[in-house]
Amino acid sequence: MTRREIKASEIERTVKTLCIKANTVLRRDVLAAMEEACRKEKEGSLAKRMMEVLLENARIAEKKSIPICQDTGMVTVFIEMGKDAVICDGSLPEAIDSGVRTAYEEGFFRKSVVGDPLVRNNTGTNTPAVIHLDIVDGDKLNVSVIPKGFGSENKSRLAMLSPTGVRDGVIDFCVETVKKAGPDACPPYVLGVGLGGTMESCALLAKKALLRQITESNPKAHIAELERAIKEKANALGIGVMGLGGPATVMGVNIEEFPTHIAGCPVAVNLSCYALRSASGTI
Repeated sequence: MTRREIKASEIERTVKTLCIKANTVLRRDVLAAMEEACRKEKEGSLAKRMMEVLLENARIAEKKSIPICQDTGMVTVFIEMGKDAVICDGSLPEAIDSGVRTAYEEGFFRKSVVGDPLVRNNTGTNTPAVIHLDIVDGDKLNVSVIPKGFGSENKSRLAMLSPTGVRDGVIDFCVETVKKAGPDACPPYVLGVGLGGTMESCALLAKKALLRQITESNPKAHIAELERAIKEKANALGIGVMGLGGPATVMGVNIEEFPTHIAGCPVAVNLSCYALRSASGTI
């Protein structure tokens, strides 16, 4: 069987490019959602002016290649590696961390990672990255990076629901998460929701859900309806842009689900601020 060789240096370059892009160029689906929200705000309101400022900030960041937000986050990297691909001249984790390190140095991005949760010693490189690897068919390497700040990460939550009344329980938990966050995590928000699996896999699904375009509904009709219900009820809270009130509390809800045990239903919400940043590429 023919194997395709992928050099570690190519992975490093790709991760570097994606990190810089994600931190400086706001995703087009997010930008479009912000523009739509801005149009719906009341003319002359402080909320509308704030949304205009956020949009202007995104345009300046892209034009000048500077961070959209001063918190350039801790980087999570999702890798889909083809089973017919092999990495040569280095290792995958080292190549990824090297790419992150170079991006944060060359991009003059804030380095926010501490090497020990208790000692709190800054690594000075924004590494290590958090890496998730899936083996798929083919010989390509798909790379997605999501540098996420902790203003919103700190407001993320997980619950182990009972298997009865699951739909209403999921809605209530997601809306409660938004309510608890209030204005603290820079709304309007995007919710990545993990549903099912186990405790740890559910949280992973929630983070991965943020990679999906917020204009794309879950392919399962009943899950797509659940996304719409959560968004509607969360927006009814009236928190609004940066807590200034109005209809734009949540721009999107993305749910990813997985089979689970008969005795329970894990649900996790990975809450993102308005500046949902990610970038993807294929080698």
